[in-house]
Amino acid sequence: MSQSIAANPDRLLPADPGTRSIARSLLERVQDLPIISPHGHVDAAVIEHNTPFPDPAALLVSPDHYVTRLIHASGVSLDRLRAGSATDSREIWRTFVQAWPLFDGTASGYWLRTQFESVFTLGADLGEMSADASYDAIAAKLREPDFRPRQLFKDFNIEVLATTDDPLDNLASHRALADDPSFNGRVLPTFRPDAYLNIAHPSWSANIERLIEAAGDGATGYSGYLQALENRRRYFVDHGAVSADHGVLTPATLKLDAAEAEQIFELARAGKASAQDRNTFEAHMMYQMARMSVEDGLVMTIHPGSFRNHHQPTFDAYGADTGHDIPFATNYTEAIRPLLQDFGTAKDFHLVLFTLDETVFSRELAPLAGFYPSVYLGAPWWFLDAPDAMLRFRSAVTETTGFSRSSGFIDDTRAFCSIPARHDASRRIEASFLARLVAEHRVSEDRAHELIVDVVDSSPRRVFKL
Repeated sequence: MSQSIAANPDRLLPADPGTRSIARSLLERVQDLPIISPHGHVDAAVIEHNTPFPDPAALLVSPDHYVTRLIHASGVSLDRLRAGSATDSREIWRTFVQAWPLFDGTASGYWLRTQFESVFTLGADLGEMSADASYDAIAAKLREPDFRPRQLFKDFNIEVLATTDDPLDNLASHRALADDPSFNGRVLPTFRPDAYLNIAHPSWSANIERLIEAAGDGATGYSGYLQALENRRRYFVDHGAVSADHGVLTPATLKLDAAEAEQIFELARAGKASAQDRNTFEAHMMYQMARMSVEDGLVMTIHPGSFRNHHQPTFDAYGADTGHDIPFATNYTEAIRPLLQDFGTAKDFHLVLFTLDETVFSRELAPLAGFYPSVYLGAPWWFLDAPDAMLRFRSAVTETTGFSRSSGFIDDTRAFCSIPARHDASRRIEASFLARLVAEHRVSEDRAHELIVDVVDSSPRRVFKL
């Protein structure tokens, strides 16, 4: 049997032997550095309670829209892939294994192969095992007493893990972990107010009423709304948060006067806001979020450019986050300008810009980060967090911004067991890119060793104020 792809020490490194040798040396420099994960979606309560992982299908297949969407594209109903459906876990796993060849060449396939090899210690590639044998091997691993979140947090060498949290979350799990002397890592909350800013969200009205009642300090209406958001942000800061994250349709920003903002706010509460009102109000609230970040110090991250729930019948049947969110073109230069006019040079304001539209890498994002002290380049994410896309990102932005203006890698994952595989892939890509610069005599090898440490470790600490 040939060596598995995931076990090959040269995976993702350059094919040219000379350049590969340089990349190996660079990778060795950072391979054992701790993982800094400043944006992700792991549930803090799972770590607090050291909750055992579920069965193989519920852990690795059903919740991963990267996996289910591609299998669905081959004609398999999502019913056959959903945990808790009429289909049992083992049958879901059999469907996944049957579809495994579809993942050749994909980022998902790479991450999963790496997990199977390094986390679950499968002795053979999934394609060489029967579905039942691989299911039983992983299930046995999941039953091991040490295969729990807290031990894996240590085994994975995670130093910082940020979660994504509702503004009204009491953050009890984060507080418990911070106060637990037996837990040595840092699990930080992240303020995610999308459902409180987007007036088109189906729960917006109920959300803002709860928000104002809980944190408005007795104020009502739009002023109570702003006060409540400010208060809840401070609560998050007091519980260790370093950033506020915004998943918006577009990166549009707009400064309204208080009277106009209040008028739209009241129209929305009455259910009379138009689609244009929705766009205008969200753009204004993004400006307000920047203002608040300048005041309270939370790093502001923006994740735009996804057409959520593109297929209405699938959304109606299965809900959100089921694989049919599709990227679209994004305009940053004009959209973000109102915010940057007032806050682009504000002291200690950090604004991390992400995109799903890689055409803006060199045209808009790199020039913005190359001028504004506040702007940093978010790592490629969601559809772009793949080896070739990460290389395209580095090639597109580095000639304008160098290495100092990027956020470091962002895994953006709900899949706890995939975290080391994703960070390892990023480190290999950074080593590969820097090795090419060394081989082309554009950067010295000594300097490349300094740069890769900065990109992998210092950048996320610096950008996210860790």
